[in-house]
Amino acid sequence: MSARNNKPHEIVERALELSRADGCVVIADEHSTANLRWAGNALTTNGVTRGRSLTVVATVDGKEGTASGVVSRAAVTADDLEPLVRAAEAAARGAGPAEDAQPLVTGVPEAPDFTDAPAETSSAVFADFAPALGEAFARARAGGRELYGFANHELVSTYVGTSTGLRLRHDQPTGTLELNAKSPDRTRSAWAGRSTRDFKDVDPGTLDAELAVRLGWAERRVDLPAGRYETLLPPTAVADLLIYQLWSASGRDATEGRTVFSKPGGGTRVGEKLADLPLTLRSDPNEPGLECAPFVVAHSSGGDQSVFDNGLPVAPTEWVADGRLKHLTTTRHSAGLTGLPVAPAGGNLILDGGQDRSLEDMVASTERGLLLTCLWYIREVDPATLLLTGLTRDGVYLVENGQVTGQVNNFRFNESPVDLLGRATEAGRTEKTLPREWSDWFTRAAMPALRVPDFNMSSVSQGV
Repeated sequence: MSARNNKPHEIVERALELSRADGCVVIADEHSTANLRWAGNALTTNGVTRGRSLTVVATVDGKEGTASGVVSRAAVTADDLEPLVRAAEAAARGAGPAEDAQPLVTGVPEAPDFTDAPAETSSAVFADFAPALGEAFARARAGGRELYGFANHELVSTYVGTSTGLRLRHDQPTGTLELNAKSPDRTRSAWAGRSTRDFKDVDPGTLDAELAVRLGWAERRVDLPAGRYETLLPPTAVADLLIYQLWSASGRDATEGRTVFSKPGGGTRVGEKLADLPLTLRSDPNEPGLECAPFVVAHSSGGDQSVFDNGLPVAPTEWVADGRLKHLTTTRHSAGLTGLPVAPAGGNLILDGGQDRSLEDMVASTERGLLLTCLWYIREVDPATLLLTGLTRDGVYLVENGQVTGQVNNFRFNESPVDLLGRATEAGRTEKTLPREWSDWFTRAAMPALRVPDFNMSSVSQGV
C-alpha cells in the first residue's frame, strides 16, 4: 500500500520508528487546493488538486556538537519512507556541527486531533461565491468593463512528530481573491484583492462596484513629475512594506550591525521610539480571522528559523508597541547569542493605530495628495536603512480638496518602511487586507491606511 493511502499521522509514526538517529523530527503536510480563473467576464478554468510532502530532520550527536540533516520529498510512497529517513541520517552524519543546535522541544501537549484525517478543500468552497461572480460579470459587461482574476483556496494540514514525544497538528486555510477591471481599450486598469479563510466574507459584486468607481476616476489623466507628495497608502500597500520589515527584523543580524535595527556602536534599537503615532505592530496566532499555526513549523534552518525549534509554542508578540521597537525575531539559538528573548516570527501581521477613520474619510480630509492602489516589484536597496524600491500599479489618483479628480502616471518609489512609520501623520481603521506583492508567501494581514506627507516618488514609470 502506498503511503499516500495511509493516514498522515501513521506516516509520521512510521518514520519515527524507522529512525536510528539520536533525534528526529517528521513533518507531514497534506495539501488540497481549489481554484477559479476568469478573463473578459467569463470563467476560463477551475480545478482541485491534492498532494503530500514529507520532511525528515535527523540529528546526530558528535564529539564536536550536534549535526542535522534535512530531506524533504513530495509524493512519498511506503517504499520511499525508509530511504528518506536514511537519507536524512546520512546528511546529518556528513554535516558539520549545526550552529543552531538545541535540544529538541519537549513538554508541549499532544494535539487532540493528531490522529484525525486531514482537512480538505473542494469546489464547494465557492458554492456562494461563484454565482455572485457570475452576477458581477453581467454588471461589468453592462457597464462596459472587463473583469479578470482568480480565486484560490488552499487547506494544509500539518502533522509534526518528534522523537521527544511531540505530536502536533494544525489546519491552515488560505484563500485569496484578486480582481482586475479593465476598460475595453485596455488603457485603464484597477485592482482589488481580498484575503479570506472560506470565501464567505468576500463579495465580488462589492469589489466590482469599487473598481467601476476607480475606472471612472481614470477617465481624466493628469501627468505629474517625480517628487515628494502627500500620499495615502491603502492597507494592502502598508502590508507589503511592513511584511518586508518583519522579514528584515532579525535579532541576530541587528546585533551584528547589519540592519536598520542595529544601534550605532553596538547592540540593537529595541526600546527606541520609531513613530510618533501610537502604532502597534504585532503577530498573534489566535487573531480572529487571521488564525495561524500556534507553534513553529520549520522545514529548514536559515535566517531566524531553526529545525531544532519545531513545535516551539508561538506566543502573541508585539514587534512595535505604542511606537517603540519592542521585539526582534529570534530562534532559541539566536536568542542565546544576542540576549534577546525568544520570539519566533508569526504567520500573521497586524498594525493597530487606534483610529476608526476609513480610507474614504482620509481622502475627504486631503487638500492635495495622491491615493495609491497597490505596490509591486518591491526590492531592497540598502539593508542598513531598509531602503526599498518598487513601483505603483493599477491606479494612482490625484486628490484635490477632498475629491479624487483624476488618475496620474505611475511612479517608482524609494522608501524605508521604518522611516515611513516615523513620518506618518495619520493612521486609519485597521482592516483585513491582501498584500499584493507578497501574497504567494504571506496573506494574513490587517492594516490601516497611512497618510505620509512626503512619500518619495523617485521617478516616473510608464507601467499600467
